[in-house]
Amino acid sequence: MKILFAFENPLPSAEADAEVFVTTARYLAPLTTGAWLHIPLADNADRDTIERLAGMPIVRAHAPLRPAALRHFLCGLTLVFRREFRQADLVYTRNLWVAWLAILFGQRVAFDHYRPWPDQIPPLQLWLYRLICHPRFLIHICHSDYTRQKYLDLGIPAEKLQCIHNGFEPQRLHAPVPIELAKAHIGVAADRKTVVYTGRVNHKKGLHLVIEAAKRLPDLQFILVGSYGEGPIEAMARGVPNVRVVPFQPAEALAQYVFAADVLLIPPSWQPLAEFGSTVLPLKLFFYLASGRPILAGQTPDVQEVLEHGRNAFLCPPDRVEALVDGLRELTGSSTLGARLVAAAAADSRGFTWEARAHKIAAVLAQRLAAAPVRHGAWGPGQFRAWREKSRRWLVHLLRTRSWVLPPASVLPEPLLPEPVLPADHTASAE
Repeated sequence: MKILFAFENPLPSAEADAEVFVTTARYLAPLTTGAWLHIPLADNADRDTIERLAGMPIVRAHAPLRPAALRHFLCGLTLVFRREFRQADLVYTRNLWVAWLAILFGQRVAFDHYRPWPDQIPPLQLWLYRLICHPRFLIHICHSDYTRQKYLDLGIPAEKLQCIHNGFEPQRLHAPVPIELAKAHIGVAADRKTVVYTGRVNHKKGLHLVIEAAKRLPDLQFILVGSYGEGPIEAMARGVPNVRVVPFQPAEALAQYVFAADVLLIPPSWQPLAEFGSTVLPLKLFFYLASGRPILAGQTPDVQEVLEHGRNAFLCPPDRVEALVDGLRELTGSSTLGARLVAAAAADSRGFTWEARAHKIAAVLAQRLAAAPVRHGAWGPGQFRAWREKSRRWLVHLLRTRSWVLPPASVLPEPLLPEPVLPADHTASAE
């Protein structure tokens, strides 16, 4: 099996999409008989560094780094003329444009992505249905069953969809630091209880809920790691003495903050999943599982695929500050509860390494390459009516809010806390 991996953004990168795609490719490449990574490069001087990072030869995309839209367009358009495109058994991509062009030019495709596009941008539904049901579209690897279900609801055959969760690299946790030493390293007293969040610090992560909880829990030290500058969350935190906002940290430094946590926090909010759609089953969750620290998160359908309340994590109802406050009090007040959750989480984490993910994907690809093409029927009148109605709702939502993501009304409750006020020109990027 020979795979041409196609990634449309420059490397190295600290973005979550790059970590997921490149790490998966690096662990998957040794399981193939040939692998290449097609990416845009500023110049050939970076080629050796990126080849070591990716663990395979680089095929330089004929595309400028800026603007991003032109880069994505040309990464797909020029890919199909490369020799490696013809040599590969399939193209592995996270980009729908690349997938469509590869199929158009006779290649097979594996698509690996986390977003439930049929729900978020309904006008795409008919095109997505036809693309994924094409005989040369081998598999859509979904990062969550939540996303997989959205494609099943579209009528796409189950054989075309596979949920394979993300993972973590055990090497990042090979030398765990005692919590007292980790706290000292980041300047926190050993007897001070800490609640640590890692990831992007922005208005899309439900962090306004965390700051409200911090105001009611002055004895706890809240540490939000991952700031990229001044934004609404940084402004909200400025007047709260027990909230510390820390700039983005590289992996080796980030581990110090994780080890300094009495509780690792995934903000219990619908916002990332339902309102902004930028986070589905957050990547940090898998690293948290293996960290040896108890996790608090929300009872959202994506998170509950991996975390179970009272067994490997503490889960509370989303967007309810009192529930978050009560949960943090319970977790920081009971070492027995924390130890029990940590033990179960550590056992579960063994199945969520990047290496394990790569082996699962390799098995799926081998099976799909050997299988007969999956046929499909045409949409019926009911499906067309549903598509038109949901597309109408999406257009109304876009005109009213200027947001491209249509929230799933069935799960998004009325907000129970005031939203942070955003500057008119504020544009925060997704995790």
